[in-house]
Formats: sequence, C-alpha cells, structure tokens
Amino acid sequence: MTLQPRPKLYPPPEFPPRRPKLFAKTPPAIFPPILGLLGLAGAVRLALGRLGFDPGPGDLLAGAAVALWAFATMAYGVKIARRPGVVVEDLRVLPGRSGLAALTMGGMAAAGLVGAYGAQAAAGLLLLALAGHAVLAGLLVRLLLGLPPEARAVNPTLHLSFVGFIVAAAPALALGWGLLAEGLFWGTLPVALAIWGLSLRQFARAVPPAPLRPLLAIHLAPAALFGAVAGLLGMPELAAIFAGLGLVYAILLTAAARWLLQAGVTAMWGAFTFPLAALALALMAAGGVWLWPGIGVTVLALGVNPAILWWVLKRWPGGKLAAVTNAAEA
Repeated sequence: MTLQPRPKLYPPPEFPPRRPKLFAKTPPAIFPPILGLLGLAGAVRLALGRLGFDPGPGDLLAGAAVALWAFATMAYGVKIARRPGVVVEDLRVLPGRSGLAALTMGGMAAAGLVGAYGAQAAAGLLLLALAGHAVLAGLLVRLLLGLPPEARAVNPTLHLSFVGFIVAAAPALALGWGLLAEGLFWGTLPVALAIWGLSLRQFARAVPPAPLRPLLAIHLAPAALFGAVAGLLGMPELAAIFAGLGLVYAILLTAAARWLLQAGVTAMWGAFTFPLAALALALMAAGGVWLWPGIGVTVLALGVNPAILWWVLKRWPGGKLAAVTNAAEA
C-alpha cells in the first residue's frame, strides 16, 4: 500500500484582504521617469534662455519636478524607516536597482534646479545626494560580489549606479566647486568606458530579451552628460565629440525602435526619459550647429517624458507597479 503525501497546507485567505501600510510598497520604478522630468526642466530652461524667451515656463516646470521628486523621496523614506532591509531587497532586481540610483541622481539634478534660488539649500542637497549615491553603490558592490558569476552580468543600469555621480558635476560648478566637478568627470569617465566596452562585447554574444531592451537607452545618458560637463569645464572639442556620439547612438536607437519596443509599454520605458533630456542639454550646451538639434530633442522630450511619467505614476496607487517590478514591501 502506497501512502499519498499529505497535500501542502496553505494559510486561509484573509478577509477582508490585508492592506499594506502607507508607502510600505513604494516602488523604486517611479524614480527614472521623475529623473527624466527633472532633466526635461533643465533642458526647457536652457532652451528658453538660448532663444531669448521668458524663463517663467521653465521655472514652473522645474518647481513641479522638484516637488514631485521630494514627495516620491519622502514616500520611499517612509518605506525605509519601516524596514531598512528593503533597500538591499530592491537592489536585487533591475527595476529597483535603476530606480534607487535614479532617486539619488534626482537629488543631484534637483540641486542644480534650485541652485539659482538658494545656494545653501542646493549645496546641502547636492552633498546629501552624493553621499546617498555612494552608499547605494557600495551596497550594490557588496550584493554583486555575493552573487554567482552568471548573476553578475553587465547591464546598462550599472551606468546609473557607478557613473551617475557625473550628474552632480554641473551643479557643483554652479556652486563654485570646480575641483569636485573635475574629479567627478575624470573619475567616472573610465568607469563609463569600461561599461560601454563590456556591454558591447556582451551584446555581440547575446541579444537582450525584449523586456530588457529599453534599458539600452541608458547607454546614451553618460555620453550626453560627459558632453555637457566637458563644455562647462572648457573642453569644447571633447564636448562636441560626446554630443555627436550621443546623437549618433540616439539615431541608432530610433532606427531600431520597432525592435527596441517589441515588449510593449512597461515600466522599463522610464529608461528613455532621462537620456533624452540629457541629450537635449548636451546638444544645446555645445551650441553652434548643435543648438537647433538640441531644441528639437527638447520638443520631443516635452511629449515623451511626461507621457511615460504619467503611465508609470498612475500604476503606483493600488500596488500594481510594485507587483510588476517586484518591489520589496516594508
């Protein structure tokens, strides 16, 4: 006589269903499109200035973007306060990894936007964002070293975690911290080159699956940011090279749009927003023949970035975005 194993016991369903505590499931995936909105505000400001128009609309957009970033950061801060271990858990998945890096990069971008109104507030925010980004990078290194080799594959989100410090260079220059800006530029450049090289080799070996292809747009952001910062540091030739490199890569992505977007609209589309705004900033900062292409990219971003942001944010309430991006719960 063969005994059948006892069926596995499952806990009875809760009635009424348990509701998570306020902000306990805040998904890091909200931050990439918010970072894109912050970058767009900077691009609109610059475009209006280059064209000699009233900067009011740019300032209004900047205020809205900074306020949204501050609210989202507060929400994630509540999540961390409930259970600090959620940070490491969120770092284990790509949407969480890119989202947390975008959170602190957003602090750097916000510092640049508020610098014109309060240097002390901008300086404090910039230093806090840099410190937070360094902590996240350290936690990610520790996490990756503990994973098996096949789980440590190079992916574009590494740019956000390890090259994202470059976002602080322009605000640092505006605050008169030229040495810090140069250190950030030269310190992150070789890291970006290494990630580009390793990613190219990996792409030659295996094509990324359709859901991860939008992340390829992240490769554009470092080129654009290096171009913008190089121009501010008085290196126009290097600025033009990086701006041109970014524009060429953007054209390639546009040509491959059908392949790139094969998986349909997902939260990963947030990866398109900040690179697009960064490219607009780099082209306009280079000036000359790059000005009008930069203004054109800014106009394009005015349509793309808010649309993606709205698509992502409307899935935040109710926990749908947290579920599809595997966000940890506090």
